[in-house]
Formats: sequence, C-alpha cells, structure tokens
Amino acid sequence: MTDVASTNSTAASAYRTMLDIIGGVEPRIADATRQELTDQRESLKLIASENYASLPTLMTMGTWFSDKYAEGTVGHRFYAGCQNVDTVESVAAEHARELFGAEYAYVQPHSGIDANLVAYWAILNKRIESPELERLGAKTVNDLSEEDWETLRKTFNSQRVMGMSLDAGGHLTHGFRHNISGKMFHQRSYGTDPESQLIDYDKLRADAKEFKPLILIAGYSAYPRRVNFAKMREIADEVGATLFVDMAHFAGLVAGKVLTGEENPIAYADVVASTTHKSLRGPRGGFVLSTAEYAPSIDKGCPMVLGGPLSHVMAAKAVAFAEARQESFQAYAQNVADNAQSLAEGLMRRGVKLVTGGTDNHLNLLDVTSSFGLTGRQAESALLDSGVVTNRNSIPNDPNGAWYTSGVRIGTPALTSRGFGADEFDTVAELIVDVLKNTTPVTASTGKPGKAKYALADGVAQRTKDASAELLGKFPLYPGLEL
Repeated sequence: MTDVASTNSTAASAYRTMLDIIGGVEPRIADATRQELTDQRESLKLIASENYASLPTLMTMGTWFSDKYAEGTVGHRFYAGCQNVDTVESVAAEHARELFGAEYAYVQPHSGIDANLVAYWAILNKRIESPELERLGAKTVNDLSEEDWETLRKTFNSQRVMGMSLDAGGHLTHGFRHNISGKMFHQRSYGTDPESQLIDYDKLRADAKEFKPLILIAGYSAYPRRVNFAKMREIADEVGATLFVDMAHFAGLVAGKVLTGEENPIAYADVVASTTHKSLRGPRGGFVLSTAEYAPSIDKGCPMVLGGPLSHVMAAKAVAFAEARQESFQAYAQNVADNAQSLAEGLMRRGVKLVTGGTDNHLNLLDVTSSFGLTGRQAESALLDSGVVTNRNSIPNDPNGAWYTSGVRIGTPALTSRGFGADEFDTVAELIVDVLKNTTPVTASTGKPGKAKYALADGVAQRTKDASAELLGKFPLYPGLEL
C-alpha cells in the first residue's frame, strides 16, 4: 500500500483520539471498531470482493461533507451552498475519466447495485423514453396523459436483457429473478460451455439473435477468466443491443492496465458500471462510465434512481482514483493477477478442482464438492473457524443450489495489498487444502447427508491460525497504526 510508516504513526494518533471521542458516546461502537481492525489483521482475507483502503481514503470519509445534501449535478443542485461539493464531484469524475480513458464519468452511486440501476434506467431513457416522448409530442413524462404514461411504463418494463447466469459467474443484478433487475426486465441468461466452463461466444451469439435483447450485459462476480469485449460488442451490434458492462470485480485490473485491448471494456461498451472498492481498493461506493451520448441520461441518476449523493464518499472516491493513477498501482494490479495464478497452481498441484481449470484474473473458484465431498457452506465455515475468510459460491449447474453451493470463491486483491507474493500464496493454498481435507460432513438428524453441518479434525484450526499468524506477521496491516 502507498502509506509510509511515518504517515501511519501520525494517523495512529488521530485514530486513537477519534475512537476515544466515539467511546465517550457509545463505547460498544469504539470497541467493535478496534476489534474489526484486529480481526482483519489476524485473518487471511480471501474474499474476492474485499480489499484494504488506504488511510487517506478512509480518513476522507470522516469529514463534514457527510452533513451536506446535494441532489442534482455539478452546477445544478436542488440545494444552496453546494459549491464545495461541486469541487469534490468534479475532481472525482475527472480522475475517473482519466484513469479509465472514458468520455464521461458519474460518481454519485452509493453502491454497485445503484450504479447498475442508474445504467439500466439511463439506457431505457435513451433507447425508449426519449424517442417515445418525441413521438407523442411531449418534452417530459409529466406532459403525458395517464393513458400515454401507462403505455410508456409498460413498455419500459417489457424490455429484454441478457446477462450471465448466476451459477456461471454472473451477478444478482444481471437479471436474477429475486433482484429488481429480474423484475424490471424480460430476462434470459447465458451460461458457459458444459465441458470447458468458458463463455461460448458462438452459442451466445445464436441465443442473442433469437432473443433480441435491448441490453446485452457482460461482466461477472465469480467467473475466473477474462472476457473478450470486442466479441461481446459484435454480438450486441448484430442484434441492435446496447452493450452494458459490469466491471465491479475487475475494475482494478482495468485501471492497472492488466486488462488491455479486447479485454478492456471501455473501448467497446456503451455504458460501464463498477464499484470503487474490490480490486480498485477505494471506499465502498459505485460509479458509471459511458460514451458522451449517454451522459445526459446518466446525469438523471438523481432523482431517477438515487437520492442525495454521499459527498464524503465521493471525496474518498476522488482520493482512491488519484491513488490508482499512480504508477505503483499498475504494479499492484499485475501482482493481483500473478498471485491469483500462483494460488491456482498451488491448489491444483494439491489436487483441488478449479472451475475452468484455473484463472487469468483476480479470483479462483474451487469445486469443493468434487474435491473434498463438502458443500460450499461447510467448506466456508470450516475455513472461517481456521482464520481463513472466504465465501461460498455457486458453480455451473450446481447440484447444491445457490444457498449451500458446491463452490468456494477466493480472491487475491486484499492479501496482495498486504504484500503477499507467489511463495506466500503457495502457503495459503497448502493451508486451505489442509483444512478442507480434515473437514467431514455430518449427517443431519433426518438421517440424510447434511449440507451445513461439518466436523473439523482436532488441532487443525489452531494449526492453521498459527501458520497464518506467522505469515501475516511479515506483512503487517497499516503498520504503525496501534489503537
């Protein structure tokens, strides 16, 4: 990470004072905050969607920008006194445009799902609402009759989208029926090849020609390979679809120039949405990038989807984007990808079956049912008992469903931020395999095989924690920050 020891020492004094002040009001919150830092320091954080933000990024969120309402856009707010918020939002958007090489950036979304919703409604606005209003001779939806508005509303909610299925590695917001995206749209999922578990672009093209979606969604949350966005663009153009990319997971690899050419979505997508945390290592939040033609529609994110922007978080986004523009971030991003491959090799060498047979991005997906006879929930729990933090995840055609799952997803962004390299990740692979080999399913009270209960052999959890502590001790988290 970019912080030097002297900076951390100064920050330690500030954080101690801050927690003392908080503790004077509600000591349980101060205690939980201290404990969270301790827990993160003492565990192997392998959740692919988590990272460690820098101290400047974290500190930027704790300012009086939290006190501001600022609905609207730069220079066009619905509240007075937002000149400093305008500066914050302008700087964040400038850094985002420059970092990703995008024509337009919108930094107000509070989260990844908010960013995706802004993107969806902006596309609907440009593709459906604006032409329909022109046809009806209206300037805004407020000018429509009740009958015309009802027709437009139904038209909005009957549009077709195609996104990657959940078990193939897609995200809830890509049309999953229990998510708002699955209720907004007439949706069809595309999966992966049954044998290779890779995206079959020829089949995707054929399915898209049959279904004819208005929006083709590319991107993933648990697909351990890169996507060819040039091919996705070709398919979108052939069926007249808008290409929307959700790059929340791999934004850091794009920013760090690990994903270039046809693997960089910015040059091919009409609209791109992302989070600012995960591999980008910023605060929790979202943003949207697009071509200039979509900018007016995306600018309607508030009040279309969002309420007041979180100005203190937008400020932290600006800091994180500025950090990601430094040359050191490119080295970090390349290390994330290299470490994911080292981890994959270490796991496969020890007999673990990985979905797609490996990785070329920042994550690995372990098939723990085939490898260890466990459900994802059993494996996740046994690893957590041992100080290894992961999350269970569906795999293609998962026999255990989306709750218990057959997979465990692991990522390298967080531990790479701490300084782990190939040797350390090989040790991590050894620890994971040791835990899972020593975990057995426990039969449920019904006499059927249990999907949640498990037994971990005596001594394994402590052995793993001891080995982890030795490993983590070489790469302290926020060194000098003692609370």
